[in-house]
Amino acid sequence: MRNIKRAGLLDEVRGFAIICMVVYHTMFTLKAFYKVDVPFFFENWFYWIWAVFAGSFVFISGIVCRYSANNIKRGAQCFLIGMILTFVTALVAPPVAIMFGILHFLGICMMLVGLGEELIDFLPPSVGFILNAVLLVFTWNVPRGYLGTGVLSVPLPELLYKARLLFPLGFKGVNFSSGDYFPILPWVFLFFAGVYFGVFVKSGECPRFFYTTRVPFLAAVGRYTIWIYLFHQPVAMLILFFILGAPDFNYK
Repeated sequence: MRNIKRAGLLDEVRGFAIICMVVYHTMFTLKAFYKVDVPFFFENWFYWIWAVFAGSFVFISGIVCRYSANNIKRGAQCFLIGMILTFVTALVAPPVAIMFGILHFLGICMMLVGLGEELIDFLPPSVGFILNAVLLVFTWNVPRGYLGTGVLSVPLPELLYKARLLFPLGFKGVNFSSGDYFPILPWVFLFFAGVYFGVFVKSGECPRFFYTTRVPFLAAVGRYTIWIYLFHQPVAMLILFFILGAPDFNYK
């Protein structure tokens, strides 16, 4: 077994994913608040591009938990930052207030890993990875009202979606809105798939290219994703303000 300190590829992918997220949010701002016609944005197929980059970020965040000495502390800090972001966005731009974004989600997942480490490690890594992958597919459409997909789909009780406080779990009501939304279902299973895959990464069992840094800039960005996520939107808004003027926060 090799003594692996850091997987450079994961830092690079995470850095690329956060850059894509910055671009996505900037396009959203242009479209929603400046009424700029951004080609292809809000198209159905564009959602899947977003899901790939967001999913890679969540998956890698799960892997990184295997490198942390205190996931409870990390999770609490991440969730606290998310709550501060909720307060600020609700104060500044209520129509797009972030009620349960990626920082809230990651914070809860990290704390779950810290609290349930022994239970998590009860399953062999390969079994845990496959199980969570299956559950991810099975619960992917929970925010849309049903389990499964296609002919195997099963509608969920409407009562779950009418209970306004269940939106963190994925049961969002018709009038629910959030500037960034990462519900526990289905994303938690992608995160925990990463936690189980992280066993192989940390032990050095992955191909050698996992542990080599080829693009130092992306790797550096990937090591500061939380801070980039936290500050990129205010910076983007400030730049757009100087270029295009004041935004219209009456987003519908």
